[in-house]
Amino acid sequence: MIGTITNIGAVLLGGLIGLLIGNRLPERYTKIFFDAVGLFTLVLGISMAIKTGEPLLLVFSLILGALTGTAFNLQGKLDHFSELLKAKFHFSGSRFSEGLVVAFLLYCMGSLTVLGAIEEGTGNPPKLLYLKSIMDGFSSIALASTLGIGVLFSVIPLLIYQGGLTLIAFYSANGLPEVVVTELSATGGVLLVALGFNILGIKQFQVVNMLPTLIYIVVLVLMFS
Repeated sequence: MIGTITNIGAVLLGGLIGLLIGNRLPERYTKIFFDAVGLFTLVLGISMAIKTGEPLLLVFSLILGALTGTAFNLQGKLDHFSELLKAKFHFSGSRFSEGLVVAFLLYCMGSLTVLGAIEEGTGNPPKLLYLKSIMDGFSSIALASTLGIGVLFSVIPLLIYQGGLTLIAFYSANGLPEVVVTELSATGGVLLVALGFNILGIKQFQVVNMLPTLIYIVVLVLMFS
């Protein structure tokens, strides 16, 4: 888990720097950062999504995932949890939940997360996760400067998701099949596209309600691909 722990440290360090920068930037510069993050998220998501080789499975996963997330009201539960954290630690600002979700999806939806977790889980040096740590550290500077302290709390789901994949790779020895990694990354790309629309204010998607899609795509690919 050294790679994931390093990744978490980089996010926290970058996030703290971003908070310091954000407090000193005029509002017009904050908006520019925010627009840049939205555009980057949109382009990154599209580049990932178009790599799918199983579009029908992806569509079914999205439908099933969105229905499941809506039935369990995952978005509402996360918003409630975020409000509890804000109240407990006396955080200010209205983008705490958004910062947490945006950061988590950006840090975890790429193939580098899955491949890096597999690399470390199968006993190799976590070179990919070290590379990812550098990228996420710089990204967290921009994110925290625009979205606030919620970005720092994204390390909790980051630890659960990326650390969980590492443990799965460790106990399964061979890790995940390549086709699963590809489709998982493509599905994450679709979620990033939805997130990009949210950030840019084009259309508001309840992205958290769509997170079960990541489970369904793995199951369907293993069953039918």
